[in-house]
Amino acid sequence: MGPWLDSVTAWLTVNPQWLAAAVFMVAFVECLAIAGLIVPGTVLLFAVAVLAGSGALSLSETLLLGFLAGVLGDVVSYFLGRHFHQNIRRLPGLRHHPEWIAGAESYFQRYGIASLLVGRFIGPLRPMLPMVAGMFDMPFPRFFAVSLLAAAGWSVAYLLPGWTTGAAIRLPLPEGFWLQTGIVVGSIAVMVGLSATSSLRSHRNATMFIAGMSFLILVGLFIGYPHLTALDQGVMTLIQEHRSPALDEAAVVFTLIGEFRNMLLFSALLVGLLLVTRQWRQAIFAGSTLMFTALGNTLTKHFFTRLRPEVLSDPLTSYSMPSGHASGSFALFLTLAVLAGRGQPPRMRLTWLLVGCLPALAISLSRVYLGAHWPTDILAGAMLAACVCAVSLGLSQRQTSLNALPPKVWWLVLPALVALFGFFVLRNLPHTMLRYAY
Repeated sequence: MGPWLDSVTAWLTVNPQWLAAAVFMVAFVECLAIAGLIVPGTVLLFAVAVLAGSGALSLSETLLLGFLAGVLGDVVSYFLGRHFHQNIRRLPGLRHHPEWIAGAESYFQRYGIASLLVGRFIGPLRPMLPMVAGMFDMPFPRFFAVSLLAAAGWSVAYLLPGWTTGAAIRLPLPEGFWLQTGIVVGSIAVMVGLSATSSLRSHRNATMFIAGMSFLILVGLFIGYPHLTALDQGVMTLIQEHRSPALDEAAVVFTLIGEFRNMLLFSALLVGLLLVTRQWRQAIFAGSTLMFTALGNTLTKHFFTRLRPEVLSDPLTSYSMPSGHASGSFALFLTLAVLAGRGQPPRMRLTWLLVGCLPALAISLSRVYLGAHWPTDILAGAMLAACVCAVSLGLSQRQTSLNALPPKVWWLVLPALVALFGFFVLRNLPHTMLRYAY
């Protein structure tokens, strides 16, 4: 594949006018039934995203192309399954590889709507699940709504790293940027890899191992952030170079979700609903995670007294490290992800954690984008939340594992949280946009 990939990227470098079409087509094929299993779309997506980030396409254009292509791939796959139903097994490819559809079919029957959201981030399942949803005559409006949400998270997760890499290569960055970035990213990658391996192998102390790894990285950030200025300044330069009105509005919406007052209300609502529905142990786990993360953030922030970046026209006067938005959002969404994964296989639990990290990451990155936090601030906030969440889960499961929440509880919790979020966005968005304007 190497020579072929090199020839494609070389041709796109010489003909950048075709890059937008390439991003769209690669993302479409990656999400298209059967084709997504054959074509190495993930590698191609990263390659074209790097070219896009080198100056050919803006971040908003790249993400929008990936999002639209992903939705189109889902819709085509859905109607393919709806048209052929069980006869689809006779199509070329599936006729000789029945296991391709068997796994997706079993996954869809077991998890329903959740499979479309979570399965989006599982390579072999991504292109097949929409087709299976069509085979089982899932109502199209319901399918399309889930597809929109899943494609939005997928486009960010799969295109943002490549685009950022291309932009970083193009810009003149501070000396030592790549070394410091490699150390930080490598440390987090090792933590994630070892934690995932420990969980998949069902090690007895996997949860506390994750807590220990998160704590070590957190301590490293607390001690080493004065020596990571090239990383902080380089990422801040990279992001501020690519600001746009459309991304400004999106960043403001995400940062609004993570405001302390909103996180406090979201947390109180979640714990309150768990108590009302008599999910006592789950309520204790959620409450302890959210409360001790908030306390830890407040204490460490006043201990380190780090000043914020001077990007906002009206700079914030509170201290910067760790980011309260990052720690609060990761604590909330990791808690929801842990509860969603109870009673499910290890691979499914890890996938829920990945999905839970996406909205928290969007909230955290919005703080760097708006100039309210340094990158190491949000990393410290995320590690703090991960550490507290893992410790809380480990203590909650000393005797027996947490039980899965009944579906009726989820049908109460999720609409309530979404409704509260919508209320704050509609009420405070104009004021917040003025606050973060240049």
